[in-house]
Amino acid sequence: MQINKKKNYNGIQGEIKLDPHNQLKEWQELQFGMFIHLGLYSYLGGTWKDKPVKKGYSEQIQMWADIATEDYKKVAAQFTLENFDPEAICSLAKDAGMNYIVITSKHHDGFCMFDTRTTDYNVVDSTPFGQDVLKLLSDECKKQGLKFGVYFSLVDWYQGHEFDPNNNNEIPETMESIIEEQLTELMTNYGSISEVWFDMSSPTKEQSVRFKQIVKDLQPQAAINGRIWNNEGDFRTLNDNQVPSINLDGAWQTPASIYRATWGYRSWQQRDEFDGKIRNLLESLISIRARGGNYLLNIGPQADGSIVDFEANVLQGMGKWIKHHPNAILGTNPTKFNEQTWGEITSDGNSLFLHVTKWPSDGKINLSGLVTNVEKVVEDNSSLELEWSMNDHDFEITLPEAPVDKIFTTIRVELSDELCIIPYNTVSIGSDNSWIVNQKDLDYGNNYADNGNYTSLVKTNTRQTAYISNAKNGKAVVEITGTGNANFTYSIELGSEVKIVEGGDLTSSVIGPYNVHSREGILPLHIKLAEPTHTNQDLELELESIKISFVEIDE
Repeated sequence: MQINKKKNYNGIQGEIKLDPHNQLKEWQELQFGMFIHLGLYSYLGGTWKDKPVKKGYSEQIQMWADIATEDYKKVAAQFTLENFDPEAICSLAKDAGMNYIVITSKHHDGFCMFDTRTTDYNVVDSTPFGQDVLKLLSDECKKQGLKFGVYFSLVDWYQGHEFDPNNNNEIPETMESIIEEQLTELMTNYGSISEVWFDMSSPTKEQSVRFKQIVKDLQPQAAINGRIWNNEGDFRTLNDNQVPSINLDGAWQTPASIYRATWGYRSWQQRDEFDGKIRNLLESLISIRARGGNYLLNIGPQADGSIVDFEANVLQGMGKWIKHHPNAILGTNPTKFNEQTWGEITSDGNSLFLHVTKWPSDGKINLSGLVTNVEKVVEDNSSLELEWSMNDHDFEITLPEAPVDKIFTTIRVELSDELCIIPYNTVSIGSDNSWIVNQKDLDYGNNYADNGNYTSLVKTNTRQTAYISNAKNGKAVVEITGTGNANFTYSIELGSEVKIVEGGDLTSSVIGPYNVHSREGILPLHIKLAEPTHTNQDLELELESIKISFVEIDE
C-alpha cells in the first residue's frame, strides 16, 4: 500500500545545490576523474635490485630504497613507454564514467614527464620514448571531450631536497625560479587546464601566493587544490583515500587509488577480489558524492605505459554499474538528511536515490523528515516497484526479499516536486514563546585548514546552524551562551536577516531584533565568520546553548 499521510508543515530545501555564481561550479560538476601516476618509478615497479620494496608508496621508491641519484637517473635510458596509448586511456576514463584526467607532470623524484627548458631530466631528452607525455595526453583529452589537469610536486629530490618521510621540505630560494618556470610551461603549452594538483613540501605563505598567481594569470579557470598550502587553494584535498563521515561545506576532493598502499605501478601487488574491489570503490564514490565532494581515482600504468588489466577491468566494471544507474550518482547533489544506518542518499531535482550499502535485517529502510509527496518508488536498475508508506513525514520502504543487484541496490524515489525536508534536529517553540537550542541540536559546517604542510592539516568548524519551527509573526532576539574569539567578527543570520556582532559581544549581548514570519515555516539560524581570512577558517566558537525569544508577536 502507498500512503501519503502527513501533517501540514513547511520544510526547507533538502537538496544542497551548487551556487550558480561560484567560480568553482564547473570544476565541482566534474565530480569523478582519473588520476594517473606515471614516471621512472613505473619502470621499477616497486622493486630494487630484484627485491620488493615494501616500505612506503612505490612512486617514492627512490627515497624508501635510498637509491642514489646517479643510479636512479640510469632508469631513464630504459623507460621506453612503447605501449603508452593516450587514446586507450581516455576511452577507459569515459567508459568508467569519469569526466577529467589529472596526470603527474613531475613527482618527488623531479623527473619531468613533459618537455621543459629547466632541465634535461625529462621524458623528451632522457628516454628512448622521446615524446612529451603531457602533450600527447592533453591533446587526446581535448579530442575525446575530457577535461585535463596536472599534478605538480613541490618536493624535488633532483633539485636538492633531502629525503624526508613526511615530505615537508621547505623550498629554498634556489628552487623558486625552477618551480616558477616549470609552472609557466605547464600553464602555457597544454591547452586549457581544469585542475592544478600541487603536492607536499612546506612553502612559505608568500611562495604559495606566488605559485598560485602564476596559475591564475595564465589559466584563470583552473581549480587549484589545497596542497599549494597556507590555505591558498580553491578546493581542499583530503587525506589519501579519505571518505569523510559527515558532509563538508565548500569545494573538496578525495584522491584515492585502486590499491590503497600505492599510487605508482607495483609489479608484486596482489590483485584479487574483483567484485569486492568494484563494490568498495563504488561505495567510496557514492559516499563522497553524497557529501558533496569530487572523487579522483588513480591508476598506475606499467613500465611500458600500458594500463594494468586488473585496473582497466575494475574501472570498466564501475562504469557498467554507473551506466545502469545513469542519474543516481553523477549529476546528483548531497542532501540535508542526517546520516543513515542503511546507506547513502543523493538527489537530482525531483528524484531521491537511496543507495542501500548495508542491507537491513528487517528488510525495511526508513527516512524521517520528508515533506515532499512521493509519487513512485522503484529499484533503479530494474524499475521494480516497491511497497512504501508515509506517516507524519516518516517514510518507509519495504525492500525486495533479496538484493536485486550483486553490487548493491539503489532505490529511486520519484517526488511530486523538488525535495523539501524537516531537519532531524529541528527545535520546536516552547510555551514561553522561545526556543532553546543545545549543542545536540546544531548542524555543523566542516572542512579542513592547514598551517603550511600536509602534517598540519586540521578539521575546522566554519558554520553552526540551528533549525527552529515557527508558526507566528513578530520580532525575535538571539542570546548565545558559550565562548567565542574576541578578535573575530561574527555573522548571525536568522531567517533572511543578518546581524554583525563583535566577538567580545557575542555571548554578552542580546542580538536583534529580527523580523520573523510564519510563512517561512522552519527558520534556519546560521553563525559564521563575517570576515574570514580564508574559506575554511575555524569559528573558534564553543556554544553551550542559544535562546531565541519573541519580544513582539503580531496577532
